[in-house]
Amino acid sequence: MQRNGDDDEDYTISRLAAIGEISAGIAHEIRNPLTSVKGFLQLMQKEAPHRYLEVASAELEQAIATLHNLLQVSKPDLDDERYQPINLCSELESILYLFKDQTYRVQIRKEFYDTDCNIYGKRNQLKKVFFNLLKNAFEAIVDTGSITVTHRLYGNRLQVSIRDTGAGVPKQYISLLGTPFFSTKDNGVGMGLTQVFSTVYEHGGSIDVESQEGAGTTFTLDFRVNQTEVIGGIDLKLAYEEGQTFQAYMVQNRDAFYKHFETEASSSFGYMQDIDLKSLDILTMMDRLINILIEGNRHEMAVLGKELGRQIAKEDYPIVLISELMQTFRKCLWDFLYQYHRNVPITEEEVFVLERKFNHELDHYMTHYVSSYTEYKDEILKSHREVIDDLSVPVIPLSNTQAILPLVGTIDTYRAKRIQENTLTQISELKIEQIVIDVSAVAFLDTAVVGHLFRIVEGINLLGCEATITGIRPEIANTMITLGITLSGKVKTKGTLQQALEGMAAGE
Repeated sequence: MQRNGDDDEDYTISRLAAIGEISAGIAHEIRNPLTSVKGFLQLMQKEAPHRYLEVASAELEQAIATLHNLLQVSKPDLDDERYQPINLCSELESILYLFKDQTYRVQIRKEFYDTDCNIYGKRNQLKKVFFNLLKNAFEAIVDTGSITVTHRLYGNRLQVSIRDTGAGVPKQYISLLGTPFFSTKDNGVGMGLTQVFSTVYEHGGSIDVESQEGAGTTFTLDFRVNQTEVIGGIDLKLAYEEGQTFQAYMVQNRDAFYKHFETEASSSFGYMQDIDLKSLDILTMMDRLINILIEGNRHEMAVLGKELGRQIAKEDYPIVLISELMQTFRKCLWDFLYQYHRNVPITEEEVFVLERKFNHELDHYMTHYVSSYTEYKDEILKSHREVIDDLSVPVIPLSNTQAILPLVGTIDTYRAKRIQENTLTQISELKIEQIVIDVSAVAFLDTAVVGHLFRIVEGINLLGCEATITGIRPEIANTMITLGITLSGKVKTKGTLQQALEGMAAGE
């Protein structure tokens, strides 16, 4: 939405606020009966399970989630998340990591300046803002392109812009961006940008949108950096008995802790639509974690860390997920500690002892989590690489005595070794007498590998097999000349694969 002055911006805010009031009223009235229907469906599933009921329940859950999102963006003050200092550079780095699977086609450019600048705001709500904007930017780029994220300070204003080279937004639709249920996507529900506009305005910020069809879109958000708000503990109204130890207090308020953690975690990961905390059974894991933490059992802490690390890796969730969850867990733990010491006086020394104890144990847990996560990922990568290596060295028989070895892609030292092992083994097993090695589809040949590759040909000759190399490009020939590599008289070369095959057919 391009700003043409304060009047235009005030009009935009008023229009969205009016739409929000109406939407909130409708959402509230619809959500209540749907929640009742959901309860009855759950009862029916227990009495007479049926796959149709599961489908109906899943669709109903999605509808309720949409209404909840609508209420959140229409009535942002319903959210009880506290304001806190936020470093947007740090948050942007972690959010960009979630899209690492897209970087093979979309180049990310980060222009981060004034990186020590903080603003005060609702951390999870702002993370959701940037997640939605980046998700839209990636989706706007159909094939390849780039996304530029800029962070810069202008006076007492912090400006963050996200520019993509995607399809762009038609000019007539720009003024409608942020309106509930309006979307330019075929399957969009229009809630993402509604949350973006609502949250930015709630934080006293402003949004500017520039877009050109076929050239891309730029969202520019700016916030006041001198915005301050008192940051303090929250009153959770927990149970406490006179003289109660912290361990006993945590046991007594166990259910309240899990509820508090679930609320905080759901809020934190609400911006990641693909994350299903229930499928990971995170609450059960946290239940075990709090028990182990109270008991001080370091071995069990390590076992749990390894177990969760492997589970998260198997689900293919980013490693940042558990880091965020552990931050949430620490926050909840200290919220409860704060409540406890409102009733029990404590010295500064005792605070430091508790802080050291809890953080030391949780760091121990994270060490084993990360090692287990990495170990599993390494196992998967190794198995994938072995499969790819086997598939990328196919000796293709043409007859009982003739074969072709087409090499494709990049060849580094590791792969050259695999080619040597596989090729020599297959030539021996298949009793091949003539083989054509075609290198025309090799994208890149490491300089250190060129000499090794031609030594493989010498090894083929030692097996009594005649080798012909085809497709040597000028850059490979130049490398051979530079390195002083010469071919023995036993190695034949042909310009193309077709010429080599014709020579084999003619008995040359």
